[in-house]
Amino acid sequence: MAKKENKTNAMRILESMKIPFTHYTYECDEFVDGLQIADKLSLPYEKVYKTLVTVGASKNYFVFVIPIAEELDLKKAAKSVGEKNVEMIHVKDINRITGYIRGGCTAVGMKKQYVTRVDASAKAQPAIIVSGGRIGLQIELKPDDLCKAARAEYAELTR
Repeated sequence: MAKKENKTNAMRILESMKIPFTHYTYECDEFVDGLQIADKLSLPYEKVYKTLVTVGASKNYFVFVIPIAEELDLKKAAKSVGEKNVEMIHVKDINRITGYIRGGCTAVGMKKQYVTRVDASAKAQPAIIVSGGRIGLQIELKPDDLCKAARAEYAELTR
């Protein structure tokens, strides 16, 4: 008998929305960055995206999904959500704000629905890979499906 798969909130939400996805697992006990994950899974960098959480001047939180090898342009990010400015949240606050831990944060299924933007570069990819909601799990899905599940819009977010 196969052992019961330990699904994350993100996986359950995708399944409930009938959004097809593939998942990859890797051995990992602590946070590693997206580039290391892509290397472990032999994935092309341009296909793997990271999820970043920021706080705006309004004290509202915003979620940005960008390619792992890129840096978030804070000015472009702020403009995309109608804020004067945004800054990265402190690592220690990730779990309190999102319900996820660093390295396992994904735009789907956070504690609250935050305004979310996916970098426009994702539109050029047939599928992208994002965290599956815990360390050691990545999910691959169509960029439009990620936007649908996370209620996100595309925006120019990188330098």
